[in-house]
Amino acid sequence: MSAASKYHLTNGAAADGPYELAITPESAGWGYSGLRILTLAPGEEQVLATGDSEVLVLPLRGGCTVAVGGQVFELSGRDGVFGEVTDFAYLPPASQCLISSASGGTFALPSARTKRDGLPARYGRKDDVPVELRGAGNCSRQVNNYCLPGTFEAEQLLVCEVLTPGGNWSSYPPHKHDEARRDEHGRPVESELEEIYYFQVAGEGGFAYQRVYGTADRPIDVLAEVRSGDAVLIPHGWHGPSIAAPGYDLYYLNVMAGPGQDRAWLICDDPAHGWVRSTWEAQEVDPRLPFGGDEKR
Repeated sequence: MSAASKYHLTNGAAADGPYELAITPESAGWGYSGLRILTLAPGEEQVLATGDSEVLVLPLRGGCTVAVGGQVFELSGRDGVFGEVTDFAYLPPASQCLISSASGGTFALPSARTKRDGLPARYGRKDDVPVELRGAGNCSRQVNNYCLPGTFEAEQLLVCEVLTPGGNWSSYPPHKHDEARRDEHGRPVESELEEIYYFQVAGEGGFAYQRVYGTADRPIDVLAEVRSGDAVLIPHGWHGPSIAAPGYDLYYLNVMAGPGQDRAWLICDDPAHGWVRSTWEAQEVDPRLPFGGDEKR
């Protein structure tokens, strides 16, 4: 299997039953991160067993009802990923859930395998989702921080969305988080996390590019032309840039999990390109941001 087919999953290549994309730790060849994409026609429903993983139900388009453990969460959802943020539901391991949609829609089910199950099923309000503008100039992008340390409690799972205006670069400077590492003072500076990128691109025929490259000790080499419905697996190595072609806004969902029990998201920039961050102080944030509403800091 080539690196392109192993790490770049084109739209439909990893479909399984009702899921147009089904990434499990087993299929990815790692230990924790997973993602399924479910589309329901109006009036359809789907039973979901979470097994040994915690799961979010995150509407990409449309709304749904999530019934789990005697609770019912009504997710209003959204018209699409380039609009406002959405509400969502959290499902713990060993849950049996019914997802139904009166009007139909598409729903992301990011997951993380965990041995802990102390958190209950609960509702995530869209008004509580921090929206962050990062970078400046043609490195400007928007990050919707759904399920990260400090924004929403989970056991292992980390989930955010990145929206990049056409012609801009995100996930830049390239960075990695593939080893638990501390500095000379014993402070943690990098965490070990597997990551999934799931893409949607605005506009007919829209496309973007995703780069992943490794170190001499752990080589990986991917340069993928991505389109709506594609996913890229990042088991290790530097990842970025994510390049939105001019004229085509880029969305990606990031799903991360790893073995660390402190649920930290600590990254290390590629030292060859980290200097780029210092240039942002003299530039303005792209005026096309934020997408779909006011920024919430």
